[in-house]
Amino acid sequence: MRTISENRAFGGVQGVYAHDSDACGCEMTFGLFLPEAAQEEPVPLLWYLSGLTCTHENAMVKAGAQAWASEHGIGLVFPDTSPRGAGVADDEAYDLGQGAGFYVNATEAPWAPHYQMWDYVAEELPRLLFNAFPVEEELQAITGHSMGGHGALTLAMAYPGRFRSVSAFAPIAHPAASDWGRKQFTAYLGPDEAKWAAHDATLMMKKRGFDGPLLIDQGTSDQFIDLLMPEAIAEAIARRRQPGRIRLQKGYDHSYFFISTFMEDHIAFHAEALFA
Repeated sequence: MRTISENRAFGGVQGVYAHDSDACGCEMTFGLFLPEAAQEEPVPLLWYLSGLTCTHENAMVKAGAQAWASEHGIGLVFPDTSPRGAGVADDEAYDLGQGAGFYVNATEAPWAPHYQMWDYVAEELPRLLFNAFPVEEELQAITGHSMGGHGALTLAMAYPGRFRSVSAFAPIAHPAASDWGRKQFTAYLGPDEAKWAAHDATLMMKKRGFDGPLLIDQGTSDQFIDLLMPEAIAEAIARRRQPGRIRLQKGYDHSYFFISTFMEDHIAFHAEALFA
């Protein structure tokens, strides 16, 4: 692992680091904010998974999360959204290839050699973090935006007991039924839709639900709301009688202005679960 940068922020340190990834077969970059409390003892860790076209940097710079994380004594990790590099398969479209890993393990050519984002986020990056930094493995929570909201919800439901809480900003809630999902799942996982179910938050909610607090914020003026399908996961939550909150925020769109507006709420929500 190498240090790209470390900057003082809100009493803590915002770092950016790179390492050779066995899962993705290339160098991967992530951001990690450690509050001042981490100088004394390991701190809880909140994962933030970003959306289409983003890198580790978008949320790190635009979400305003460090101020609230520092106040609560929580670390923040910002993984990248895909493998990258000259030898990594890509596509001319913004919603496939580099910047659009969809947090799945690809099984199809040409994606399979590098696009193992599920293993990277679920297994490899956690091992690195807990070995190298003062973050507490037993105190984790997860959130994300859009494609990252899809990733946060599916990871939280796939690993019962790992995450104390889960939240999402405008998640791709039912990718198996949306053009933001069907295209990518076909490319990465193949045409057998049975293989898609483990990466669809609505289908996973119907099957197993989540064993902790859940919060979803969705802007009513989101320009992509028809692709996100918040009504699908709302129905699944209601049918399962899953404890949780879905908030429709009047007039908000899909941008980081929306995310930064409600980031304080989300970090407070996770802090309540992490320090319970």
